[in-house]
Amino acid sequence: MKNFDRKKLNRLLTGSVVPLMFLIISLIAIPISKFTGVYLADQIVTRLVRNSFLVLSLLLPIMAGMGINFGMTLGAMAGQIGLIFINDWGIKGAPGLILAAIVSTPIAILLGYFGGKVLNRAKGREMITSMMLGLFISGIYQFFLLYLCGSVIPFKNPGLLLSRGYGVRNALNLITAKGFDSLLLIKIGGVNIPVGTFLIIGLICLFTVWFKNTKLGHDMRAVGQDMSVSGSAGIDVEKTRIQSIIISTVLACYGQIIYLQNIGTLNTYNGADQAALFAAASLLVGGATVAKATISNAIIGTALFHLMFLVMPVAGKYITGQAMIGEYFRMFVSYGVVTLALILHSWKRQKDKEMDRRLDREISSAPK
Repeated sequence: MKNFDRKKLNRLLTGSVVPLMFLIISLIAIPISKFTGVYLADQIVTRLVRNSFLVLSLLLPIMAGMGINFGMTLGAMAGQIGLIFINDWGIKGAPGLILAAIVSTPIAILLGYFGGKVLNRAKGREMITSMMLGLFISGIYQFFLLYLCGSVIPFKNPGLLLSRGYGVRNALNLITAKGFDSLLLIKIGGVNIPVGTFLIIGLICLFTVWFKNTKLGHDMRAVGQDMSVSGSAGIDVEKTRIQSIIISTVLACYGQIIYLQNIGTLNTYNGADQAALFAAASLLVGGATVAKATISNAIIGTALFHLMFLVMPVAGKYITGQAMIGEYFRMFVSYGVVTLALILHSWKRQKDKEMDRRLDREISSAPK
């Protein structure tokens, strides 16, 4: 029993290395950045509202054993297409956002199905394949917006198009800005809390908990643990994997709509490029791995990652005296955190194996 408790404690400590490390870095940088507590609280709430849904959309493929779905950018692109059409049709506020979600859902389902089929042919290499898949679909997405919109697909609002008469402009101001955030907005101690958007995020948390207890959820968990055993048990492994990617892609589509309504502007051609990177970084910072992730990992990781993302550039500027250094800090943090977290995950796996072997030896050599 003692060895079992020790084993659990060691796993807990190694699993907390990443979030503890980033928490310590943030706590050191906060006083250097000279931000007030109210400002930081307001910014963290804003970033939780903005990014949590996207991060939560990554959970199901991890449960199905497919790692981090960097192909979630396909869903983000679908969400952006829906928002562009709603902007053209002139539907404002929350109704416009809901209609954008309805319009983009079939696109996200189609892209998710295509992505799932591709990833089934790349078993064991899903993460790098999904990243390359995102780049491939990005080319088709840009061709669609640059050449088909305004020429083949008519637009009512010429202000959305380039001066040549077709092709969507590089940046758009969304008429649906703050559509969800303004539904139920309260202010506590100088911190704006968009309760309406938090309720939507709460719904996806409830959906995730409920889904894990459904038959499909149990099938995904079984496939994630062992595909061969799952196939022998009568589970359609490839179909289950495709379904996990479709659901993740559709949720990423909705997450991008929530993200952009909070921002208020749309970077038409590059807006979805960083969605997967920042979502993956947030999840890994929260203590998740490419094999296991929970809702708490997603929420804690989003808060920690964006806290560090917020304070590090300013802290870097005060330390060095140069504003550009702060931007270098920002880029280093955003790209380096994924690499570092994956390295630490690999180290943690190796340490877990060593602990298992050592404790097994201690148990076998203990006197009966």
